[in-house]
Amino acid sequence: MKLLIILLINITSLLALVSVAPVDIGDRPGTHVIGSVSLESKRGNTDRNNYQASARVTYDDAQDYVVWGEVAGEYGQSRHQKDTDNLYAHLRYISAIDLLPIYSNNLRAEYFGQIQRDEFKLIEERGLLGVGLRYKLFELLNSISPNVFRTSRGYLGAGGLYERIGYTSDDPIENNVRLNTYFAYVMEFSRDASFSYNFYYQPKINYFSDYAISNKFELKVKIFEKFFLSFNAYYDVDSIPPHSVETNDYGQKTNLIFEF
Repeated sequence: MKLLIILLINITSLLALVSVAPVDIGDRPGTHVIGSVSLESKRGNTDRNNYQASARVTYDDAQDYVVWGEVAGEYGQSRHQKDTDNLYAHLRYISAIDLLPIYSNNLRAEYFGQIQRDEFKLIEERGLLGVGLRYKLFELLNSISPNVFRTSRGYLGAGGLYERIGYTSDDPIENNVRLNTYFAYVMEFSRDASFSYNFYYQPKINYFSDYAISNKFELKVKIFEKFFLSFNAYYDVDSIPPHSVETNDYGQKTNLIFEF
């Protein structure tokens, strides 16, 4: 744990997620670090620079819990004018819950915190704290027929979070309590390639018309030893965004991922 904290301090200067694949107890025991970079430079008819980087540190005790922290960011300029500037940090602790034999190794408790800012979404600062439960899918099906989802893992999560958002615009500071639900899925085609998908739905508990939806897709392919290419796409919705910010946000990117 001490090593995890030291590593997190050392990487917070990095400028997004490393990977959307879900993390679980026993996936990779011990301390594990992965990083991702994406660089873009265009000249001629288009004058643009864009830089993205992220890093994740995970400690997995292989039996009772796993904890991981991640920092990510992006910066971009078009014709020497800044058009992208965001930072993100997330910390999550996942612990096993053994209630009944049928739930053994399938039910998890989660605790998480997050801070971020995004200048061009007018978010000066956003912080949240949350708790929830997560259930691992497909285990029962595989006990009946081992080949049904042999190379897949899926998770359903439900809980709540407290959110505080301050804006760079005249929009008032928000203090929200939201329902936090998600579905996370990963399928391994081989040892060298996998597909992952995350879906989040986060409505206010007292006003369900105010909600956030997030969809993230990733195709990850090994290119050499501990180096991978990931092809990512996302589609996000904020039903009631700040003034002058679009409701929908979507895009795609290609990242170089390294693991050690």
